[in-house]
Amino acid sequence: MGARALKFALVGLAAVAVLVLPLLVDDRFLLKVLTYVGLNVIVVTGLSLLFGYAGQVSLGHAAFVGIGAYACAVATKTYELPWLAGLLLAAVLSAAGGLVLALPSLRLKGHYLAMATLGFGELMTLAFTEAEPVTGGVDGFTGIPFPSIGSFEFREPAAIYWLVWGIAILALVLAANLVSLRPGRAMKALHGSELGAAACGVDIVGVKVRTFVISAALAGISGALYASAVGFVSPSLFTVSTSVTFLAMAVIGGAGSLAGAVIAAVLLTLLQYIDALIPGLSREAAAVLQEYQADVYGLAIVLVVMFAPGGLGSLLNRGRDGGAT
Repeated sequence: MGARALKFALVGLAAVAVLVLPLLVDDRFLLKVLTYVGLNVIVVTGLSLLFGYAGQVSLGHAAFVGIGAYACAVATKTYELPWLAGLLLAAVLSAAGGLVLALPSLRLKGHYLAMATLGFGELMTLAFTEAEPVTGGVDGFTGIPFPSIGSFEFREPAAIYWLVWGIAILALVLAANLVSLRPGRAMKALHGSELGAAACGVDIVGVKVRTFVISAALAGISGALYASAVGFVSPSLFTVSTSVTFLAMAVIGGAGSLAGAVIAAVLLTLLQYIDALIPGLSREAAAVLQEYQADVYGLAIVLVVMFAPGGLGSLLNRGRDGGAT
């Protein structure tokens, strides 16, 4: 079996394992946690395209998740639109937010781009808080309907899990196909050198804008799924610290590695619920881990930069190359 065929076989087995899991697990809380993992995988898939392939840093991605969450909440609860319409509206409005942020930021890169996205994130958090008649303000938006398609409602944890992970797998498949085609090669060229990419005829502006829009749309879809699954959203869920968590997943996963980003998303999401997932863990140890979670992320990023500059993706490639020799 060739390396490419083996890769597709392993990915297929992983997808089947993820989808079969609810049939083997009877723990409702664990299914909810794994659903949150799937939600983060959707966000990090888009962020991996933006950071890992196009080389653009975003510290405001939680804002796009928030736009999607509130859009779906208002559409399905306030205006009683079908859930699929709310999901589509979430993707469109988040993509529009990505476009609004991308256009004035075209000439920015590195720290300047990060600061621009940080400012956008803070602005959107303020908007979510101040638009109280629409969003519920600091008290949040409650009573959001469960996801539904036609007459079928995704109410049970297993059903929501399948919905979220089905969309997550679809997002990963589409992203993997995108990076293997001409748009993906353009993104990689942009990440390597803007001057070199321009010399090769790459549309720098177009690539940046399209990648930002796609990444924002995926974040919005994740937000819509979260709002419908949990039934509640508030501005505190979409702060800069959440954006930093998403970026940490992308950085630890490695530039240009969707598989690495997925693994990082799984590990860092499970870390947030470690006290409940490991019954033997003392309350004090769990409290310390929760309190210093940001420090743990920071330390993980430092260790990755020091010992695996390419992130988990580089370790995966190293292991694959080692196994092939």
